[in-house]
Order: sequence, then structure tokens, then C-alpha cells
Amino acid sequence: MSFPIDLVFDEKGLIPAIVQDAASKEVLTLAYMNEESFQKSVETRETWFYSRSRQELWHKGATSGNIQKIVDMRYDCDKDAILVLVQPEGPACHTGTYSCFNDSLLENKVRSEADRFAIINELEQLIAAREAERPEGSYTTYLFEKGVDKILKKVGEEASEVIIAAKNRDAEELKWETADLLYHLLVLLREQKLPLSEVLKALEKRR
Repeated sequence: MSFPIDLVFDEKGLIPAIVQDAASKEVLTLAYMNEESFQKSVETRETWFYSRSRQELWHKGATSGNIQKIVDMRYDCDKDAILVLVQPEGPACHTGTYSCFNDSLLENKVRSEADRFAIINELEQLIAAREAERPEGSYTTYLFEKGVDKILKKVGEEASEVIIAAKNRDAEELKWETADLLYHLLVLLREQKLPLSEVLKALEKRR
């Protein structure tokens, strides 16, 4: 298969591939591809990499079942790195976590007060992690395991609670019920594989 651009592989015939969740935008892992694994990734629309330690091709999820369905593949300005946008079917990391990038080098995390919607991005990423990892005792895990009917029931219930709080002119109650509704909507979007960014694009088109 030929491509309109010539990617730049290093002296070992490899190119770094950054894997990102297409919905939550969380970076999942960094791996390497050679020309063969790149071709297989394009043809199968699932991620294939080259193991530098084992010196062989490997299909992500072949043994674990945690495959990554490719939504898009992009290259950087120097054509020597690839960004792979995926829909992950389970954890990306061999340790069983949603992402390989879980530990911070900086002890103090600073959030800009100007970014008042940062919590939405964080919540979307957390919900994606819960879907992939399914930790016991998590309410989000419970919702995903019960399935779409349960999630839809909760969305309906929370929407009704928002209406009641608004009719009662109870601002404090309305605040918390709206938060519950937003959370359950984000869970629903994740279950439906619809990124929040697509909803925002729809709003932009209607503006």
C-alpha cells in the first residue's frame, strides 16, 4: 500500500507512535512501529507495534483482548513521529491501568482558574479510565457493567431531579442535581463512543 507522504524511520527502521484515546484525549502509551507494523495498523485499523526488546511484531490485545481500534493516524511536521487516535477496548498498560502515564514528576499540580471547564476534561478522562480498568467498588464501573439501559435510566432520573429543583427555585439543590446529570451524560457518551468534543462541535455549528 502506498501513501502520499514518506515517513521518516530512524536508523533502526523504527518510528515512535503516540497512542491517544480519541474520545478523552488522554495519552495512553508510547510505542514504536516499523514499516510492517505500520502497514498492518493501517490495513487492519488496529494497533500493531514493533517490540524493541523481543525484536518482533506485536498486535496490541492479541493475548489480553485489550485491542485498540484506530480512528485516525496523524504525523508531525517532521514526519518522524505518528499520533494514533484509538478507541481502546480495555487498559492500554501491561500493568492493567488505562494509561501508561499515571505518575507525575511534579508534586504540586496547578490548575489555572481561567480554565473553569478543566474538571469536565478530567472527569471525561476518569470515566474513560473506569471503563477500561473496571475497578471494584466504583460506581462508574457498576454503570458500565449494568449497561446502557441502566445508564439511560439514571440520565432520566437526574434530568427529572433537575426539573424539580428548578421548579422549587432551590439553587443549592439545582447545583448538585445538575452536576449529577452532567456526570451521567458523560458516562452515556463514553458508553456510546461519542466524544464530548463532537457535541461541542454541534453546538458551534448551531451558534
